[in-house]
Amino acid sequence: MSGRRSTAMPDLFAKPIERLAEGAVILRGFAVDDAPALMAAIHTIEKVAPFRHMVTPGGGRMSAAMTNCGSRGWVTDRKGYRYATEDPVTGKPWAEMPALFLDLAGRAAAAAGFPGFVPDGCLVNRYEPGARMGLHQDKDENDRTAPIVSVSLGLPVTFLFGGATRRERPTSYVLTHADIAVWGGPARFTYHGVAPLEDGEHPLTGHYRFNLTLRKAL
Repeated sequence: MSGRRSTAMPDLFAKPIERLAEGAVILRGFAVDDAPALMAAIHTIEKVAPFRHMVTPGGGRMSAAMTNCGSRGWVTDRKGYRYATEDPVTGKPWAEMPALFLDLAGRAAAAAGFPGFVPDGCLVNRYEPGARMGLHQDKDENDRTAPIVSVSLGLPVTFLFGGATRRERPTSYVLTHADIAVWGGPARFTYHGVAPLEDGEHPLTGHYRFNLTLRKAL
């Protein structure tokens, strides 16, 4: 009936959503309840595939240390950027994707407007003070319809979210512990990166920031 006002109570526990662009959001504090279990899972993953500083095709050493889990892991070396089913360092399959990662990624993607997201790979980045990630596009995936789900744990960092070309000046957003950034649809190939991590101490991660980037590679 026209003029009727809703009597539904607001969800006082709903996490705020910050919209960056069409198809791109930050889910503030979305992973806060899962954070301790996420960190425990990361420590299990690194026992199977230790963190390492990968090298770009041009020979540059990446400042963030990386590892992977899932059936596909993102790697870079002199041969180029690609997904691999085995860790090139150990020659063994990557650690299995934790069920918590799958569940969290699916819930976050759905909250951002992308239901049905099931990642097959997760790149785990470990940043220490001074580490950064230059502006880039995530474009090595065969499946380019699925969104990117990026989970922040630990120290805050300045997230740079730009446009469809590297020339477009990015907007800066501070990502804090348990925030999740999701981008897909028209924003899927937006250039993005993070500014150098500032020194600090976090009760869960120490002087590190960890980032889970969940993707559908195939």
